[in-house]
Amino acid sequence: MKQDYNHYYFTKKEWMWYLLECLGICGGINYLFYKSWWVFLAMIPVPVWFYRAKKKAGMKQRKRRLNYQFKDALSSLSVALQAGYSVENAVIACTRDLEKLYKNSDDILVEFHYIEAQLQVSVPVEDLFLDLGNRCKVEDISNFASVFATAKRTGGDMIGIIQKAARTLGDKIDVKKEIEATVAGKKSEQFIMSMMPFAIILYMQVTSPGFLEVLYGNLFGAVTMTICLTIYFLAYWMGKKIVDIEV
Repeated sequence: MKQDYNHYYFTKKEWMWYLLECLGICGGINYLFYKSWWVFLAMIPVPVWFYRAKKKAGMKQRKRRLNYQFKDALSSLSVALQAGYSVENAVIACTRDLEKLYKNSDDILVEFHYIEAQLQVSVPVEDLFLDLGNRCKVEDISNFASVFATAKRTGGDMIGIIQKAARTLGDKIDVKKEIEATVAGKKSEQFIMSMMPFAIILYMQVTSPGFLEVLYGNLFGAVTMTICLTIYFLAYWMGKKIVDIEV
């Protein structure tokens, strides 16, 4: 069965969890910045945006996992070709290896099971890899599929091409993982710093309840809090962009 990597479908558990998370965030913002039921009701459209953001993040994470898994598939495919298998039989041998590494629900195994099934009805293997690259929109996989299809149709050195692709992809993934490990601490710091404004306002409300009351229940206070909240979200967005490094 073909997988659609450009859409992300929530499970029931995810629907409920993200709804509760969004309601918690909206409730917290309303309590700290506005203390108004009207403002809370005005936040009804927020879950729509929140779900879209989570879907986008889910698709990105899924493609990243597929990219990492494809490295193992290429390594196995290269070994099978060196052992003397044809390309088609090497794909089948690769599928057996992947079954030892991944669960049946993992995308890479689902894809290779699909490729194996299509090979049995005489679909060209290069077309199947091109189809995978077009569906997942992962640059490394798309580039490999294009080179693989050209080499297969022109009689190129398949073993050399796959070995080079596996090395290149492996090096790129290693760099990605090193960057992720390096910025993991910075992401934690960015998250903590993002929570500090909320923590400060909450602390002031708990320790000095009357200090911020002038900002609640009037137009001036609502405008002031809205400006502060806008600046905060802009800073949060910039912080996320800084620690989100693409290779």
